[in-house]
Amino acid sequence: MTAGVADVAGKGMTRPGKAKFGPVAWLRWIWRQLTSMRTALVLLFLLALASIPGSVLPQEGIDPAAVAQYYTAHPALAPVLAKLSGFDVFGAPWFAAIYILLFTSLAGCVLPRAYRLAKSSRQPPPKAPRHLGRLPQSTDFPAAGPADEALAAATRMLRARRFRLRTGDGWVSAEKGYLHEVGNLLFHLALLGLLASIALGGLFGYKANKLLVAGEGFANTPTALDVFHPGRLVTASDLQPFSITMTKFTASYITSGSQRGQPANFNASLSYTAQPGGPVGHYDLQVNHPLNVDGVQVFLIGHGYAPTFKVTDGTGRVVLDQPVPFIPVEEAGLSSDGVIKVPDAKPQALGFSGEFLPTAYETITGSVGSEFPAANLPRVVLVGYEGNLQLNNGQPQSVYSLNTSQMRRIDYPIKMLAPGQSIVLPHGLGKLTFTGYRQWASLAITYDPGQLPALFSALAALAGLILSFLVRRRRIFVRVSENGNGTVVQLGGLTRSDAAGGFEVEFAELTGEFKRRLGSAAGSSAPAKSAVDETSKDGADEVALAQSKGE
Repeated sequence: MTAGVADVAGKGMTRPGKAKFGPVAWLRWIWRQLTSMRTALVLLFLLALASIPGSVLPQEGIDPAAVAQYYTAHPALAPVLAKLSGFDVFGAPWFAAIYILLFTSLAGCVLPRAYRLAKSSRQPPPKAPRHLGRLPQSTDFPAAGPADEALAAATRMLRARRFRLRTGDGWVSAEKGYLHEVGNLLFHLALLGLLASIALGGLFGYKANKLLVAGEGFANTPTALDVFHPGRLVTASDLQPFSITMTKFTASYITSGSQRGQPANFNASLSYTAQPGGPVGHYDLQVNHPLNVDGVQVFLIGHGYAPTFKVTDGTGRVVLDQPVPFIPVEEAGLSSDGVIKVPDAKPQALGFSGEFLPTAYETITGSVGSEFPAANLPRVVLVGYEGNLQLNNGQPQSVYSLNTSQMRRIDYPIKMLAPGQSIVLPHGLGKLTFTGYRQWASLAITYDPGQLPALFSALAALAGLILSFLVRRRRIFVRVSENGNGTVVQLGGLTRSDAAGGFEVEFAELTGEFKRRLGSAAGSSAPAKSAVDETSKDGADEVALAQSKGE
């Protein structure tokens, strides 16, 4: 026999090796892991975690002025956060990666389950087990009358309670609570719809910001907006052609108490047209009360002062006469920083960097500030420069910063200017006059076509949760038989989802009704029980089999 084995081995037969795990098998394994509910929950948690920086840090698309203030307050940390897309979290590649993975995971998890639910919803209940006494809930009692009449009466009673029925020889199975699975599925489909709504807004929506000085207006075009963040599929021609003018801005503040200086009310009076040549509408824009025009929402998100200046150059020509927005750097007194650029001045281009103080004060050491945000004592302090503003060197500049690397500071006494006061520049460079101030409002312009679908998806998700929590999937089995003592009715029940409890009460009520209608005067031969007989392994196996049928 040993020689025979050696002969066979010598004829080229080899020992079987391990099966190779090829690329297709790896892809299937990755897909199964990605579309599991555990992975979807992990990705959902990561998405919520990734959204935290977008709520904590100022965002370019919402409040660019706050981003500029963050750079000023944290000059070392801000560039690092910018490289990590900290100021544009919801447009960051890593945020999009988490979002796409979550959408794919939910789609791969929910859609096949929807197909299985649609298929199982048409299936009848499973057959009644042979030994109903081994189910979690069971009882039996004698019945008056023949077995077929008792079974027919039991069928009518279950049908009246809207159970789905399946009948056989001497038994009837009833099942109820399919809405539990429907609610569970509705929640996941709604979550998928919510993600799709967010994607719809990201592709076809846009966000913009506009700093608007009182008395001025703008049209909704990319060139007229200060900041414009279009969706991936948005072009300039897709913007709604409305125009807005701010006729007046008023602000009031708390004047006493611990909250002195806190804003009490902001109100921007707007006039607008939905399209060129259309009727003019009027709206009082307030915080959390946006203007809705042609499907676009306009929010009031900021406020500040725009001191007005008149600059005459060395030739006697007026080269600037307009308001210049200053950006608040202190919330309590609303002290604001800003710059003035006068590139057309002769003989030298001029630049000024300064601070606007709504309610100015000066200490004995010479430091200045503002003690109240309302313009009770408006003053401005300016430092002047002459030289090359570098506006034509090909590099874009912020209107709120002044590049003085190729400029020389103008030597004149620095003092607080009141409205109407002037600075006469030395060496025949001209004169600057502080003529007054206006107020400005920062507007956030948002168009999101996914808002309404997102609302419906959220309502559907809430309805799905309510259904899955309130509805229980349960089964009732009835067997009717005859013996030497007459007709015996056996009842059994089990539930597939009863985390909150309550099926025992329902089964007891159903048992009482059956006994009143079908029972004989002799009464029950065995009390109802509410626990599985732990000594019977066969009973546990039969319960598991009954639960697995009809999944």
